[in-house]
Amino acid sequence: MKSTATEALGSIPLLLLKTRSVPNDGYEEHFSLNAGSIRFKSTFVPVLEHKFFVDELKDVQNLLQQKQIGKPAACKYGGMIFTSQRAVEAFARLVEDGKGDAGWPFLGDIPIYTVGPATSRALCAIPQDPSLNIYGAEMGNGEALAHYMLDHYAEWYQDRSIKPPLLFLVGDQRRDVIPKTLMNPALGTDRRIQVDELVVYGTSVMESFEREFTEILRLTGDSVKRWVVVFSPTGSEAMLRSLGILDSETGKVQLGTRSQGSETFIATIGPTTRDYLINTFGYTPDVCAAKPSPRGVEDVIKHFMDKEH
Repeated sequence: MKSTATEALGSIPLLLLKTRSVPNDGYEEHFSLNAGSIRFKSTFVPVLEHKFFVDELKDVQNLLQQKQIGKPAACKYGGMIFTSQRAVEAFARLVEDGKGDAGWPFLGDIPIYTVGPATSRALCAIPQDPSLNIYGAEMGNGEALAHYMLDHYAEWYQDRSIKPPLLFLVGDQRRDVIPKTLMNPALGTDRRIQVDELVVYGTSVMESFEREFTEILRLTGDSVKRWVVVFSPTGSEAMLRSLGILDSETGKVQLGTRSQGSETFIATIGPTTRDYLINTFGYTPDVCAAKPSPRGVEDVIKHFMDKEH
């Protein structure tokens, strides 16, 4: 959904550096309903493209077909972890492919952990009978989820001195905080949880991103203020270059530099992306959402703008 500031009188352009989720996008729905003294007009600017890895997805399919993901002690995995919508999308395809058989009823006997409301909603949308047991959506970040899992998984398998491993479907770009926390050697054998990561998709910057983002910046250039919401470190360099604030020689943003034209502010979805901008480009975003959600983004932006007045 492309839009400019002129399409909504009195609204502030909100440039969301992400692909619009289908069939519904929580950010689009949330900001289309916002009201009050500060109103936003959202525009999606796709940054990433994803490629699913056929061989790795075949491995997951084999685990399902051989009933190696379930509660019985003979199963290889006693639970699963998802921290990205793309991994959920890949898994949903495999679950749907199994509908011709008896389905996957054993998936209803295990805990499935996720972080963030968007990934949780994607899991909930998978038509599975019995429904999936989804936990951790309210944790907010991977570190909090990992500590939650240590207690929750221990209770789920309280009858076993050694907990069954967890299967973690991931992309090629991810943090390792969850596996490190769950497999920390300092934990006792009764607490430690083996995590097997399986990379099921790869991520890269879309070739069209910088061109499209530059064009949208031009279209919103008459706005007094505008916000850019960054959801991932990937594409950050192209974003800063499009804003005209990245020094081509040093690869850094000079202290105090802002883009030309509109007063442009930057919000990040969480601390990982914020720290990447700071450490890699020397650029400190204006705000960082306390929670990776539409409400979290709106709250931190409005709080910032309220302080300006």
